[in-house]
Amino acid sequence: MVNEVESGEFSPANVVRILVSTDNHLGYAEKHGTRGEDSFLAFEEVLRTAKERRVDFLLLGGDLFHDNKPSRNTTFRCMSLLRKYCFGEDPVSVHFCSDPGKVFDGGNQTVNYMDPYMSISLPIFTIHGNHDDPTGSLGPKQLSSVDLLHSAGMLNYFGKVSDSKSISIEPILLRKGSSCIALYGLGNVRDERLYTTWKDENNVQWKRPQAADVVNPEAWFNIFVLHQNRVQRGGTRHVTESMLPSWLDFVIWGHEHECRIDLEGGTDGPVITQPGSSVATSMIEGESKGGVVGDGTRDQPTLGLRGC
Repeated sequence: MVNEVESGEFSPANVVRILVSTDNHLGYAEKHGTRGEDSFLAFEEVLRTAKERRVDFLLLGGDLFHDNKPSRNTTFRCMSLLRKYCFGEDPVSVHFCSDPGKVFDGGNQTVNYMDPYMSISLPIFTIHGNHDDPTGSLGPKQLSSVDLLHSAGMLNYFGKVSDSKSISIEPILLRKGSSCIALYGLGNVRDERLYTTWKDENNVQWKRPQAADVVNPEAWFNIFVLHQNRVQRGGTRHVTESMLPSWLDFVIWGHEHECRIDLEGGTDGPVITQPGSSVATSMIEGESKGGVVGDGTRDQPTLGLRGC
């Protein structure tokens, strides 16, 4: 399945290539004799595609793990794949312009590919989903299984919400040549609570890039990745497309398993893509349509997205 929306002349020095994948659900049915390998094989294909296409980074939209407390086998398989495909000597061309303390919650207080003790050739940025969301622990803060990978320097976990009644979304600022990306992330919050905070109480604050952040604030291309219901299920209220700020340029919608990689919207609001799950976890019609990862390119002033 291939879909290209591209125009204009691309300058390689300015092109930011991003591979997008959501809902990998590592460990799903891992004890099943036939399907136990599916989630790992699909995730390895995502990583292999990222390396073959030489993308600047891989962006995951939540639910990397299927279980909130993944088994040792699943954790080991995940870490082994990350070491195989993300570690290496190839240089990373995207410059990290943010204050790590503002965008990362504990653990590694730096982006992993700028850590002098790490050797990362494929950066990964990810939010959490509803399956691997932070839960209570014996320590002072809630932790997700993804926190372990972030603390180990294997990926970069952002979009964590410490107070669901007052949410502040700080962007990760990335630059390559003249292309500047403000990457916003919001890990899963219970739908009813998020709707109340966002719509009823107007307590979701978006931190926009300031003049001191390398370039003119208007020059940033604003990407938002979230992991929420996109359609209503039962009587629960949910985030709707009309609630998204009009200044957002591109939205990557995780949690919905149906693949709708074709670009939607964009008239009076942001362009939206819904990659869907990389592994089928149910027999619903939406999951029977197959899935893809999105290979996106960004060059001033164009956006390209290709399913692969």
